[in-house]
Amino acid sequence: MRPLSASLASAGPDQMSTVAQTTPPATDRSPERQGPAVSVVIPCLNEEENIERCVRAALAAVENIAGGGEVLVVDNASEDRSAELAKAAGATVIREERRGYGSAYLAGFAAAKGKYIVMADADLTYDFDEVPRFVAELDAGAELVMGDRMENIHPGAMPWLHRYIGNPILTGLLNVLFKTGVNDAHCGMRALRKDVLPRLDLRTTGMEFASEMVIRASKEKLRISEFPIQYHRRGGESKLSSFKDGWRHLRFLLLHSPTHLFIMPGAVMAAVGALIVGLVGGGLELFGRTWGIHALIGGALLMMVGTQVLALGLCAHAYGTYFMGERDPWFDRARARFKLEHGLLLGGAVMLIGIVLGAIILASWISKGFGSLSDEHLAVIAASLIIVGVQIIFSSFLLSILGLRRQ
Repeated sequence: MRPLSASLASAGPDQMSTVAQTTPPATDRSPERQGPAVSVVIPCLNEEENIERCVRAALAAVENIAGGGEVLVVDNASEDRSAELAKAAGATVIREERRGYGSAYLAGFAAAKGKYIVMADADLTYDFDEVPRFVAELDAGAELVMGDRMENIHPGAMPWLHRYIGNPILTGLLNVLFKTGVNDAHCGMRALRKDVLPRLDLRTTGMEFASEMVIRASKEKLRISEFPIQYHRRGGESKLSSFKDGWRHLRFLLLHSPTHLFIMPGAVMAAVGALIVGLVGGGLELFGRTWGIHALIGGALLMMVGTQVLALGLCAHAYGTYFMGERDPWFDRARARFKLEHGLLLGGAVMLIGIVLGAIILASWISKGFGSLSDEHLAVIAASLIIVGVQIIFSSFLLSILGLRRQ
């Protein structure tokens, strides 16, 4: 689903996630306004050592493309002569005061006039001679084209932590959660058709922008192509923060997958907890022994927490569906089949069983002359069922409230 953190507005560049306030416009297809075939967009933050070479290489690359091209350098509030040097080298310079990798690209996308957009960093790590290959892939029908650096990394170009741990883990997780099928999800050189931008609806302004683009492309079922490219040692000082930026990517992946973040863990906890409660409450043996009150309390806690996490996952899916335009086939089928009344009946039935068990305890206590209570096991089960029933009832109401916005 779309990021749940997208509603949090950033107060500054140090905040872990920010949100763009505007969405890039769709491509103008009117015959009166024919733009260049390709726009090369280069984000730039204090890259005066490299930016001239990047701009000249990009301009040379687009000269050989039918329809021509433009080179846009998005100066991300640089404190050196980057903007001045980029302009002198022949680029169109766009000023974006809001710091952030995504902020720079969103500004560049909005200003781009080309039918295609090629993205590349301003640190000399990528060959701009590859631009025609990216354009050729788009001409052949691809809607998003990714570079794959992993088999062509020059010595010293990528830290071992990124090469062997960070990028493989994050790319693998992205493929597991979203089935993108890419080998290098964080490659900074990629290309896309400008007319798919409204469908992507990109929002994040930090480094997680790279992940957002791939996730949204997968969810929109865009035609994604990928081919190997060279990755060179960068010029100047790196702006990446391994752990901070890695966490931003990981957090973004999890927030986009409530099924894996909420539904699956919640269902497992609830099922295991219910199994423990059933076994211990029924006095059955497990692993060759009979378990007591402490195991019962642990199972009850698992059951209650699992139910709550599961309910949060359903609400997250509902929010994504009704407010963010997400589509999830299993959730769409479930919401078409089950209504508020089904949740109320289920929650009411579970709560009623708990109340009946509580009544049995009360009756036993009265029959014994209001003496000491010794039905600890039954009391734990009764309380747990009442709590779970209440959770189901009010979660059903919350889901129904979110559903009021459905079209």
